Amino acid sequence: MSSHHARLAKFAWGVLGYNVLVILWGAFVRASGSGAGCGAHWPMCNGEVMPRAPRIETIIELSHRVTSGIALMLVVALAFFAFRVEPRGSVVRRAAVASVVFIMFEALIGAGLVLFELVAHNASVKRALSMSLHLTNTFFLLASLSLTAWWASGNARITFRRQGPIPWIFSLTMLAMIVLGTSGAITALGDTLFPVRSLAEGFAQELSATAHLFVRLKILHPFLALGVGLGMVACATTSRLLRPTEGVRTLSRILAVLYVVQLFAGLLNVTLLAPIWLQIVHLALAEGVWVTLVLLAASALHAPIMSKNGPAPMSERPPSTSSVAPVM
Repeated sequence: MSSHHARLAKFAWGVLGYNVLVILWGAFVRASGSGAGCGAHWPMCNGEVMPRAPRIETIIELSHRVTSGIALMLVVALAFFAFRVEPRGSVVRRAAVASVVFIMFEALIGAGLVLFELVAHNASVKRALSMSLHLTNTFFLLASLSLTAWWASGNARITFRRQGPIPWIFSLTMLAMIVLGTSGAITALGDTLFPVRSLAEGFAQELSATAHLFVRLKILHPFLALGVGLGMVACATTSRLLRPTEGVRTLSRILAVLYVVQLFAGLLNVTLLAPIWLQIVHLALAEGVWVTLVLLAASALHAPIMSKNGPAPMSERPPSTSSVAPVM
């Protein structure tokens, strides 16, 4: 790998890490009720470029906008860097362009949440749908950034031909993860808008027919988490059996460990009545699971090694020589 490619890879992993931090800060904005800190104004804050004597909620919201703007510029810079270093038709270029598209959508969705006042104490179904769209786009943004960094690090490109059931297994697992993430976002919103003082009060609310929809949906999230967890373990195990390379084995173990830790974090989150710091930790683990799942898919679906008689059977293929890049 040339020095230019090495710098591109390091920069790509750095941009991915920074975006993860920005997403976590956005979750803090929601959990702290600071989403309306700048009023219904965007990109201005309360009608001003720099508010005078701002409240703490305004400072929190404004800082999120600034860090999000930096994230946008970094992703655009990453795409520019990729076009300077990578040849025409490179998958690194394509993944970087996809990252730009998704972060543009991220900015537009964030602006819409503010302009339509779907923040702070808004408990409408429209807000839940907007947050679900926001979460889905965030997952795609992280996936495209992860693949940009993964391929820039010299790993093989993905192919779906002659891969058997592996593409379907990963597609279903990723879809399940997105559904679970959406459920988690609505659960976190319910925790923020309708806080409780005890577990007993929380369970009573969830089982009440008169409770808000966000509260009643909270009871589904733990069951979804367990179901997706079983699917995640099955996906990791199947990948390790069908694609016995060093990279796949390592990533599948990381995925299983991260998901188990996330389950325990979710249980602790319920027990402690969803403190903000634990909500952030829970989301960070979910992002780690998603990024690892994407990288595992990329490792398991790499282009098959060709022989004179066509693709070599997996049992005859040598282990991947590329090292496993850092996982966020």
